[in-house]
Amino acid sequence: MIPSRGGSPAGPDTEDGVSTEGPEGGGRALLVVDLIDDFRHEDGGRLAAVFAGRVEAIEAAIGEARRRGWPVVYCNDNDGVWDGDAPGQVRRACEEGLAREQVSRIAPLPGDRFIVKPRWSAFDRTPLDLVLDGLGVTAVTLVGSATEMCVRETAIDARRRGLEVRVLPAACLSIDPERERLALRALEDLFDVEVGGR
Repeated sequence: MIPSRGGSPAGPDTEDGVSTEGPEGGGRALLVVDLIDDFRHEDGGRLAAVFAGRVEAIEAAIGEARRRGWPVVYCNDNDGVWDGDAPGQVRRACEEGLAREQVSRIAPLPGDRFIVKPRWSAFDRTPLDLVLDGLGVTAVTLVGSATEMCVRETAIDARRRGLEVRVLPAACLSIDPERERLALRALEDLFDVEVGGR
């Protein structure tokens, strides 16, 4: 059994299946994984096409988080560049990327957090643990790319840290529906991750 962070059982107050707790005192955060990207890499064009079909769901998830006062944390590959220029990374994706229209719609706003990551999991060799602890977060919702890779690994690491985890498949990207299905099923069955909802 995976422990709940803070030593309290899982199960915050909910409304229509969505946590009604704010970020203070044990709330939820939205993690946006690997969507600030130029998509100019292997399979990037195919992922960008999927992004175009799912951007409304991603935009809705981000909007819902902001309305509820949840922190929005962008966790993004840095492509080997450690210059700390998050605004530049966002600008390049919005101006030069294959999915620039979609990235522009879901880009960070002032007050959002932006973390760069060198590996699949957003927790691996990043300060994400410290950021979430500082915000009093005990539950996370994940959207992003790719479902069966970075989203899956981030979800697993979040559960290992005692966080409640929800993944929104309609707001995640994959170019392989079967691998996506298997990844989501494994998250549900093996790691007690909630799949679906808002």
